Amino acid sequence: MTVADDIERARSGLIMINQAPYNAEAPFSGLTGQLTATGFHYVRSNFALPTHDGNLHIGGAVENPTTLTLDDLRAFPAVQRAVTLECAGNGRLDTRPLPAGEPWGGYAVSTAEWTGARLSDVLAQAVPTSDGVEVRCEGADSGTYHLAPVLPDTRSPLTFVRSLALGHAQDPAEEILVAYAMNGEPLSPDHGAPFRLVVPGWYAVASVKWLCRLDVLTEPFTGEFQTGHYMYQWPDRDPEPVSRMLVRARITDPEPGANLAAPTHTIRGKAWSGTGPVTQVDLSFTGAGDWYRADLEPPAGPNQWQEWSYDWTCAPGRYSVRARATDAEGHVQPEVPPWNRLGYGNNAIEVAVVDVR
Repeated sequence: MTVADDIERARSGLIMINQAPYNAEAPFSGLTGQLTATGFHYVRSNFALPTHDGNLHIGGAVENPTTLTLDDLRAFPAVQRAVTLECAGNGRLDTRPLPAGEPWGGYAVSTAEWTGARLSDVLAQAVPTSDGVEVRCEGADSGTYHLAPVLPDTRSPLTFVRSLALGHAQDPAEEILVAYAMNGEPLSPDHGAPFRLVVPGWYAVASVKWLCRLDVLTEPFTGEFQTGHYMYQWPDRDPEPVSRMLVRARITDPEPGANLAAPTHTIRGKAWSGTGPVTQVDLSFTGAGDWYRADLEPPAGPNQWQEWSYDWTCAPGRYSVRARATDAEGHVQPEVPPWNRLGYGNNAIEVAVVDVR
């Protein structure tokens, strides 16, 4: 069995949307459990799978530049957390007019259990200087960008680089991880082996895979994947960076197009937000009709989706089942989200059409 065979087998349960670079959604069944099996966890890549020298180089405005190996990272206090990751372009195909970008449907979201060292602990060992403002996070992946670059001075090849505010990165409460395991196993190539960032609450673009360098900067970082792509480019106001996940609910049972037996069915789903726990999920069955409160499970952890359910009594007919989430900050899913040129952050209320016989 070759490495290529192993990679192909690991991808067999996903719904491919792009072969090169490889991007794939979770299957519908991948959203039903509290955790998503690794083989069902969606994959987002901007370039081909890279080679990695096995080292994490830390430099820039630090008193103690250093290089860490996987064994060095394992020597830090290990943290294990379930974290929901969502692609910023999730739901792009449902946006009108259709924006530029990868044609994601609604299943570029998953929840896995990640194990790693806190980024705050790793940075503390390097001792950032007092004039540091951001942490530049570089992946090992690079190449010719398959989408049109946004920044006019972008040159090919590109390397995937993002940055985090230093205060965010240094805050232990944020529990940003340099993760080396996923669902109890070493990271696979598609998920960032040998180690990657996992940034809870943020769209997964912040969770740089194949992490190879961290540099503390004394001025804000600009780059194609920070200030070019992954920006909300509004038609009527200034651009804004993509950051925390917007509140959203998904229906996991029944599947869209299902044919159900009357008179009762339990509707189930997931809800999540990057700005706090979800506090309410409501369902509607007749377009502009009334909304009914679902039973919402409390968060099993601070950074993972929540389960909800509703015992539905239904007569024969066709129904447009809608699920709408509200979070602790008062954010509510919109019927139609504001349009932006690259199609990020589509958290519109989901509609699943089902028939009852």
